[in-house]
Amino acid sequence: MHKTRTPKEVLELASREGVQIVDCKFIDWPGQWQHTSFPMHELEESSFEDGFGFDGSSIRGWQAIHNSDMLIIPDPETAIIDPFCEHTTLSLICDIADPITREPYSRDPRYIAKKALKYLNLTGIADQAFFGPEAEFFILDDVRFETSQNAGYYFLDSVEGRWNTGVDEGPNLGYKPRYKEGYFPVPPTDHQHNLRSEMVIEMEKLGVVIECHHHEVATGGQAEIDMRFAPLTQMADQLLLYKYVCKNVARRAGKTVTFMPKPIFDDNGSGMHVHQSLWKGGEPIFAGNEYAGVSQECLYYIGGLIKHARAIAAFTNPTTNSYKRLVPGFEAPVNLAYSSRNRSAAVRIPMYSASPAAKRIEARWPDPSCNPYLAFTAMLMAGLDGIENKIDPGDPLDRDIYSLSPEELSGVPVMPGTLAEALDCLEENHEFLLKGDVFTEDALETWLEYKRENEVAAVARRPHPHEFELYYDV
Repeated sequence: MHKTRTPKEVLELASREGVQIVDCKFIDWPGQWQHTSFPMHELEESSFEDGFGFDGSSIRGWQAIHNSDMLIIPDPETAIIDPFCEHTTLSLICDIADPITREPYSRDPRYIAKKALKYLNLTGIADQAFFGPEAEFFILDDVRFETSQNAGYYFLDSVEGRWNTGVDEGPNLGYKPRYKEGYFPVPPTDHQHNLRSEMVIEMEKLGVVIECHHHEVATGGQAEIDMRFAPLTQMADQLLLYKYVCKNVARRAGKTVTFMPKPIFDDNGSGMHVHQSLWKGGEPIFAGNEYAGVSQECLYYIGGLIKHARAIAAFTNPTTNSYKRLVPGFEAPVNLAYSSRNRSAAVRIPMYSASPAAKRIEARWPDPSCNPYLAFTAMLMAGLDGIENKIDPGDPLDRDIYSLSPEELSGVPVMPGTLAEALDCLEENHEFLLKGDVFTEDALETWLEYKRENEVAAVARRPHPHEFELYYDV
């Protein structure tokens, strides 16, 4: 992905491949890809400037109906041939613009990410921000759910699920990972090895460089595929492509994928550890002679992440389900501390390599339900605020945080316990996000309003199935 291509070269690619359909993809406000398609003859060199019109009022969190006309502007550097379409299809990721002013749309998450990189350059601190997310997900065989006035339930199943050890599967062959012991047995206990390999092969065909794949800790088909780090906007593009490939490869095999942070009760949830580093003039600025071989700038970056983590959780952990994962006992970091090697810390400094180029930090609290453009941007802005204001992260915590007493943890800040709390934290602490006009007040207010009305309130006012277990006979 992101080869340097001109519009003319994209048209030449389409001609060579016999493209019949052009598919224009863009991200909505909560973080899902949307698309609209055109016959190939509709794509011309001028389309990469003029764009195509669409109804912005039908996209979640965007325009009012009286200002609904908007433009999608294809980015030629994102051109790929979509491997899942029956007819040869050219896929292009698009930016959003106002049709009258031709200005980029302030609520386009991809534009917000691009503004963050411009601001990074203006600070003089660095000229490139690299991100490497490790998104976890579940590969399932069956999912059913419903909520209505008189019913509410969900049902998940996987041939791998430990809960199926006693089921007559005609025959049941066993080999089902024990709860919290899915990291990482070989096949046949790892049922999904070949399917993950297929996902990797499809991604690499599309230009996404993969470093590894493996089963994750939970039973029931939990998986992880790791991409090589890339610049912020490119990596956000790639993460959406990653989800697209995983879901469509699974569907092709008669299975289904979910990136929900906590779909299975009492086993590990799906996180998205995000590796981050800053570079300037081709040199890494996080390498140095301080703790764990990092620079003072890196420590300040960590200080900014820890200081603002509770606020940016509204972007990095943006669903009510996110906070079913952020509880002690399931490897999700609740306490905001940093360390080298220690996976119970919210920020870890990986120690796999002594090379300065490999020096980075890893934020361990985010999850893959996020809008990656907004989540990566929020983390970058928090880290930059740490460097600009020399925010001291305090002393590292090199002990198992889960084993510490309440007294020992009394000075360690904790993540929000609910999405509602995270949104309140963002409302109270967001000035650092407004620097360089990266986020706007309108964008933040829209995010808060959308999440509170469409998710927090919607979940809060519905009876929960477990409430019937607890209270039906009161």
